[in-house]
Amino acid sequence: MAALHRLHWSTLGESSEGLENAWASAWEISVDRGASPALPPRDTDLWTISAPGVEPPASLLRLLTEVGALPILLLRSPGASPLSPVALAAWGRLGSVRWGLLNSEVPQGGLRPLSSAPIPFTATQALALGLVGFSPAMAAVVARARAAAATRATVLLSGESGTGKEVIARAIHQLSEDREQPFVSVHCGAIPENLVESELFGYNKGAFTDARKDTPGKFREANGGTLFLDEVGTMPLSAQVRLLRVLQEREVQPLGGGPPVKVDVRVVVASNSDLWAKVQDGSFREDLFYRLDVVPIQMPPLRDRREEVPFLAQHFLNRKAREHALYPKALHPSVDPLLMAMPWPGNVRQLENAIERAVILAGARPVLTRQDFTFLMDRLPEGEVLIEEPFQRTTLGLPTPETPGPETANYLDIPADGLDLNHVVSEVERNLMLQSLAITRGNKKRAAELLGLKRTTFLEKMKRLELEDEGTEIMEGEPE
Repeated sequence: MAALHRLHWSTLGESSEGLENAWASAWEISVDRGASPALPPRDTDLWTISAPGVEPPASLLRLLTEVGALPILLLRSPGASPLSPVALAAWGRLGSVRWGLLNSEVPQGGLRPLSSAPIPFTATQALALGLVGFSPAMAAVVARARAAAATRATVLLSGESGTGKEVIARAIHQLSEDREQPFVSVHCGAIPENLVESELFGYNKGAFTDARKDTPGKFREANGGTLFLDEVGTMPLSAQVRLLRVLQEREVQPLGGGPPVKVDVRVVVASNSDLWAKVQDGSFREDLFYRLDVVPIQMPPLRDRREEVPFLAQHFLNRKAREHALYPKALHPSVDPLLMAMPWPGNVRQLENAIERAVILAGARPVLTRQDFTFLMDRLPEGEVLIEEPFQRTTLGLPTPETPGPETANYLDIPADGLDLNHVVSEVERNLMLQSLAITRGNKKRAAELLGLKRTTFLEKMKRLELEDEGTEIMEGEPE
C-alpha cells in the first residue's frame, strides 16, 4: 500500500467539526488546534489553514518566513461573509494559496510550491545574535532556531558541553516577537536538589523555614518571555513532575499553598547528556521527555565545523583584548591550520579559553603566532597526531605575493646585467604590505601599524602599488 501524503491543518482555534476523520482515507493528517499556528512537520505536503478572520494573523505571517515553500489551502465556512479585495490580497501574499469550503470534500493536492527560501542572515545580523560563522551544520541549527522562534513551542537543545546551547537559546528569544520580554536562564545542576522546586516554581511566606516573604520563582519571572533550563537532565524526579504540570496546564503552583498562577512562557531546555538514555534507566520521566522534545535541535561539536574555527578565534581575540583592556592583537594566518586541526573536546568554550590565555601571555606583542599555542599540544591524547591542512595565506581577495618574503629579499644578488632598484624595492614593499594585510585579515588600520606607517600613508602605498581591488571590500577600522 502506497504511503499517504501528509496534510497539516492549523484550525486557528476554530472547530474542525471532525472533518479530519473524513479526510483520513486520502491524507495522513496532523491537526494543530491552537489560536496561533504551530510549525508544520517537515514532511508536510499541504498546509490547510482555517481562515475565520478578515486578514491573516501576525503569528501566521511570522511562520511563513520559514515554511513559505509549502502549498496552502485556506478554508472558509460556507456561511461566512465574502472577503474584501484588500483582505483577499493580504491572504494572497502568503504564497502558493488556493481557497476552499469547510466541508466533507477531501482537499486535493497539486499546487506548485514556491521556490523562495528563507532570507539568510547577514554577518552583522548573525553577530548581533552571538553567531559567528555559518558551516552547513550550524546553518541547519539556525534554520530550526528561526522556525522555533516563530512559535511558542518548547525547544530541546542537545549536544556536548561547550557547543553554544545557551547562545542558540538566546538567539531564539531575540528572533521571537517576545524579544522585549525577560530571558531567564537557570542552570539546574547548580541548584541544590532540595531547592530546585522553590527556585523554579516559587513559594509563599511561611512555606518552609526561612521563607520570610513571597517569592515568585523563575517561571513567573520569565512570564511573557523565555525560560532557559540548562542541564535539565539533572533535575530530581519530584521537580520533573511539577515541570510536566506547568508545561501541560501553563500554570504554576507555588510551594506553601494558594491558588495556581497562570504563566505564558516559552520554555527552552538543554542537556549535554542523552535524555532518552536517562528515560531508559529511569532517571528521567518519559512523559516529560515527550513534552520537551517538541522542536529538537542537535548542536554539532566544534570538530564537525572546523571551517568556523578561524572566525571564532578572531572573534574571541578581539573580545578578550577589549575585556582585559589590552591593545588589539592579530592572529598570524599560520595559526589557522593548527587551530582547525585540534580536536577541541571542550568545543567552543575551550577555544575561547585558549585564545584568552594566548592574548594575556603575549604581553605587548601585536601578533599571535603558533608558538603562543604550543600549550594545546600538551593536552592531546597520547599517540594522537594532528593532521593540518596545507597552509594557505588569505588576503581577503587581494593578490597573493609571488616574490620571496623579506627574510630572503635582503640577500638578493645583483645580476651581471644589473637590476631596477625601484622595481625591487616596490616588490619587497608590496610583499610586506600583503603580509600585513593577511595577518590582520584585511584590517588596513592595524596593517599600517604593523609596518610603522600612518593609515593615510598605507592607503597611498596601496593605491600606488595597485593593491586596491574595487570588487573586494577590505575591512577598515577595528573589527567586531
